[in-house]
Amino acid sequence: MSIVQVALPIPMRQLFDYLYEGDELSPGVRVKVPFGSRVLVGVVLGTVSNSTMQAEKLKALLEVVDSAPVIDHVLLKLCHWLSSYYHHPIGEVIHTALPVALRKGLSSQPKPIPFFRASDNDDEKVEKLLGTAKKQRLLMAFLADKEVEGSTLKQHFSTAIINAVLKKSLIESIDKTVEPDLNWRDNLTLSDKPRANIEQSLAITAINQADTGFKTFLLEGVTGSGKTEVYLQGIEAVLEQGKQVLILVPEIGLTPQTVSRFKSRFGVEVGVLHSNLTDNERLTVWQQSRSGQLPIVIGTRSAIFTPMKSPGMLIVDEEHDGSYKQQDGLRYNARDLAVLRAKEHNIPLVLGTATPSFESLSNALNGRYQHLLLSDRAGNAAHAKQNILDIKNQPLQFGLAQGMIDRIEQHLRQGSQVMLFINRRGYAPALLCHQCGYVEECDRCNSPYTIHKQLNKIQCHHCGSARSIPKQCVQCGSDEVVPYGLGTEQLEQGLANLFPDYSSVRIDSDSARGKTRLSELLDMVNKNQHQLLIGTQILSKGHHFPNVTLVVILDADGALFSADFRASEHLAQLITQLAGRAGRAEKPGEMWLQTHSPGHPLLQDLVHNGYGHFARHALLERKQANLPPFMFFALFRAEATGARLPHEFLAEVSGLFRDLAHVIVVGPIPALMEKRQGRFRMQLLIQSDNRTVLQRALAERMALLEQLPLARKVRWSIDVDPQDFV
Repeated sequence: MSIVQVALPIPMRQLFDYLYEGDELSPGVRVKVPFGSRVLVGVVLGTVSNSTMQAEKLKALLEVVDSAPVIDHVLLKLCHWLSSYYHHPIGEVIHTALPVALRKGLSSQPKPIPFFRASDNDDEKVEKLLGTAKKQRLLMAFLADKEVEGSTLKQHFSTAIINAVLKKSLIESIDKTVEPDLNWRDNLTLSDKPRANIEQSLAITAINQADTGFKTFLLEGVTGSGKTEVYLQGIEAVLEQGKQVLILVPEIGLTPQTVSRFKSRFGVEVGVLHSNLTDNERLTVWQQSRSGQLPIVIGTRSAIFTPMKSPGMLIVDEEHDGSYKQQDGLRYNARDLAVLRAKEHNIPLVLGTATPSFESLSNALNGRYQHLLLSDRAGNAAHAKQNILDIKNQPLQFGLAQGMIDRIEQHLRQGSQVMLFINRRGYAPALLCHQCGYVEECDRCNSPYTIHKQLNKIQCHHCGSARSIPKQCVQCGSDEVVPYGLGTEQLEQGLANLFPDYSSVRIDSDSARGKTRLSELLDMVNKNQHQLLIGTQILSKGHHFPNVTLVVILDADGALFSADFRASEHLAQLITQLAGRAGRAEKPGEMWLQTHSPGHPLLQDLVHNGYGHFARHALLERKQANLPPFMFFALFRAEATGARLPHEFLAEVSGLFRDLAHVIVVGPIPALMEKRQGRFRMQLLIQSDNRTVLQRALAERMALLEQLPLARKVRWSIDVDPQDFV
C-alpha cells in the first residue's frame, strides 16, 4: 500500500493522504475518495512514504478515474503558483482549472459517436416494411452502402423518421470512437490578406521573430488601427508550423464576430469557450484542444486553463478589461496568468488594446514588455473627433441637451447610426416620493431600488431582490411616487418619441439575455436594421460598427469624483473605447461627452491629448502617491450579519502585520458599499513597495490568521492585487 496526496475542492489549505494499492499514480490523475459522509473527486499531486496521520486512520481511495493525467505538468505548475500567489487552497485552484464535467468525475475521453447503417435485410423484407413511406425510403437510399454519423443524418431527416426505421430493424446504430483529426494543417487555407501599413508591418515582424521563444508584447493601437489584422498575420506563421493559438477576449459578445473572421481567414475549425456553453460543449472543446485537433481556441477568462498539445502563441485582446479579474473564489487575473503560461511554454504573448492598463503600460515603459505602437487607423478611416458639451443650466430631454438632439438628427438624416451610452440599465436608478422625498431602498443592501418599468418591478441590482412598483409612498402614503434619474430603458422610450421615424435597439444585460440574443442584436445592428443604439459597457468592448458616426456619452460625472483611485483610469479607458466605435469606415466620426464639469483636468487632457498622454501623466501621479503599479496591495474582506464581528476580526488580522518592516496596514474600514445582501462588510488593506516582502508576510501569517477565534464566525477572503474596493 502506498500513500498518495490528494488535492480536494474544499476551503482548506492542505493535501489529504489516502491509501492506494497498485501502480504509482502520476500527478494530475483524478481519483474518488471518501471525505466524511461525502465522496469527492480530487486530483493526485504526489506519493509519500509516511503520513502525518496515524496509519489506522487513513482511508483508501475508492476509484482511480483516469489512466493518464488530466492536467499536464505546465498547468499543474501554474496551479501551484496560483495557490501560492493568491493564497488560495490548492484543491479549489485545481477545481477551478478543470471543466465542470471533469470536476464531477466524468470521463476525460471523447464520447463514442453514434453512426447509422443499413441492416442486413433482403429486398423483399425492405419493400414490405416500408410500404408507401416515402421519407423512410429516402432515408434507406441515403444510407445505401455507407455509414453516416448521427449528427449528419439528423440534418437531413427528423428524429421521428429515424426512430421509425430503427423500430422496423431496417437500420442500426453503432457507437464508434473517432480518432481526432490532426491533419488541419493540410486544410489550412491562407486567404488574401490586406496589405499592412508600416506600423502594422513592424509589429507583425517583431511578433514573428519571437515565434521560437517567450516574449511579451504590448500592442497599443488606437481603436480601428487594425490590431486584429496584426493578430491574424502573427497567427498565420504559428499555424504554418502546426502549432496552436489561444486567444482571450473579455466579452461573450465578441466571440461570434472574432470566430467568423478567423474561420474565413484560415479555413480551419475554431474552438469557442464561454459561460453560455453547456458543460458537455465546454468539455468537447477542452478535449479537442488537448488532442491538438483545434488549431485556434477563443474564449473568455477561464479559457486560460485550456490545455494545448502544441502551444504556439497566446493573445489577450482588450487586455485592460476588468473582466479578466475573477471577483470571487480564486481571485486570479487571467491576463497575468497568461504571462506566466507563455513563459512556461516558451512562446510569445501579445497583449492588445487601445487603452493599456497602467500595469501593462508600466511594464512596457520599463522594458519588461516590448512596446508596439499603432498610432493611425487602418485604411482611410480618420480618428473620431472628441468633444465636450457643457450641460450646466441647460434643459434636458431624456438626459439629452437640445443641441445634442439636433446633432443626432443630423447624423440620422445622413443615413448613419448613432450610439448613446449610459451606464445604468433599467428605467431609472431610483423611485422617489415627490411629497416627502423618501427613496425606496433595499433593506438588505441599503441601496435604492432600480425601476424596471417594462417588467413592472423595482429590483436591487446587488442582491437581486425585487417586487412590484409600489403605487403609494410607504412613508407618507402619497401616490406621487416618480422615477428619479435615467436608465437605458427610459432612454430607449424617449428616443422613440424624439425620433419616431428611426428604429432603436437597447443592448444591456437585460435585453441581451439568452444564449444567442446578444449575437442576434449585434447582427441586426450591422445590417442597419436599427439606427439608434442604446447601451451600457457591453457596447464599448471592441465591436465593429462601420455605420456608426456619432457616439454620445450622456453622463460620466460620477466617475470624476469617485473614492476609487482607479476610477479615472477606467473612465479614460471607457471614453476612449466608446469614441473608437465612431467613424471606423469611410465616414468620419465624432464623440460628444455631456458633462457638468467641462473643465475637469482629466476630460481636458483626454480630449486634447489622447489616452496615451493621459496614462503616462497619471502613472507619474500614481508613483508619487505610492499607488499600484508602484505599490502592491492585498485586501482582506470580512462580512457578517452585524458590523461588530467583521471589524473585530480584521482588527486582529491587522495586529499580525503592523510591526513588519516595509509593510503598511490601512484599516479596518467599511467597504465602499458597507451593507450588501444583508451582511455588513469591512476591509483591511495590506500594502508594500516590494512584492516579495508582501507575499512573504502573507504566507507566514496565513496559518496564524486561520487560527484566530473570530475566523470561523465571519465570512472572509483575501484578494491579492485587488481591482476594486466595493
